[in-house]
Amino acid sequence: MHASNLPEIVLFLDASRVGGIETHVIGLAGALTRAGAACEVALWRTPGPGALRSRLDAAGIRWSGLDGIGGLVERLRRRPMLLHTHGYKAGIVGRLAARIAGVPVVSSFHNGDLGEGRVRLYTALDRLTAGLAPSIAVASTIARSLPAPAAVVPNFIDVPPAPPPLSLEPRLVLFAGRMVADKGADLFCALAERRPKLRFVACGDGPDAPALMARHGARVSFLGHVADLKPFWRDTAVLVMPSRREGLPMVALEAMAHGVPVAAFAVGDLPEVVEHDSTGWLAEPGDMDALDAAIASAAGLSAARRASIVVAARSRVLRRFSTQAVLPQLLAVYRGALVPAAAEPALALP
Repeated sequence: MHASNLPEIVLFLDASRVGGIETHVIGLAGALTRAGAACEVALWRTPGPGALRSRLDAAGIRWSGLDGIGGLVERLRRRPMLLHTHGYKAGIVGRLAARIAGVPVVSSFHNGDLGEGRVRLYTALDRLTAGLAPSIAVASTIARSLPAPAAVVPNFIDVPPAPPPLSLEPRLVLFAGRMVADKGADLFCALAERRPKLRFVACGDGPDAPALMARHGARVSFLGHVADLKPFWRDTAVLVMPSRREGLPMVALEAMAHGVPVAAFAVGDLPEVVEHDSTGWLAEPGDMDALDAAIASAAGLSAARRASIVVAARSRVLRRFSTQAVLPQLLAVYRGALVPAAAEPALALP
């Protein structure tokens, strides 16, 4: 899994805070560096002090803030490199900048949900222009939604070398995601009303948050955006994902890597991650009774059953969604992108 024979890799994203895509990029940058590649994270704008900047610095990842597309083109022209874009704006702008600079580019598509309003428009434009560069989809469902062929390379995570200690009687039921309809934040709140003896905690922000807080604030603890979920895993009985749309969510991998089961609707590529009644529970999309039963099962697990889930969940992630399992697939896409790009001329500007 050596990458020292690759040119410098620039991971480009438009972000100011830490979500699933940013967590993926931070992990990818670390994995590439350990594999011997020269790697840098390039941000659309220089972020102010906050979680993203802190996480990059804490991980020892080299990063730079750019001044729009002009800054990106200038950065790409310095020396031989490969650009890897993440997110809709980074994809649209990055493919154009790479063509201007005459460098190879690949684009990752992370989101199974289309977004709302202006985001939905940008997402559509990003997907329509996917054919301008080799594409990577983190889930097969996302790959099928793109107008051009895409390599399916799943999200991955560094699995802790030993299972972290978990509470003997965890009582926390956790939601972690955007407060939007596609993520099912409203359904999580409805489930909370059914289980008054359990503590339901929602991490995330979004346009639906104010209305949900006003309606369910007595039953659900709304914590807003949380950059690091590690402090929660010890006391979490189950991560609930009542999503209406999904790709392959990083938070499901993170939970299972820490031995926490996942209860989810069988949407996107979640059935590839969660093994029913082994590493968690799957319900048919919209079946709230089944998801409620899964929460009850998670809260009532015996110590022996919980221990078996810890082993099964971690093993599942190690085999299919760990850095060592997935990084070779990504490096193969990089090497494939370098060959045709060598013959492509830079785009001349007037």
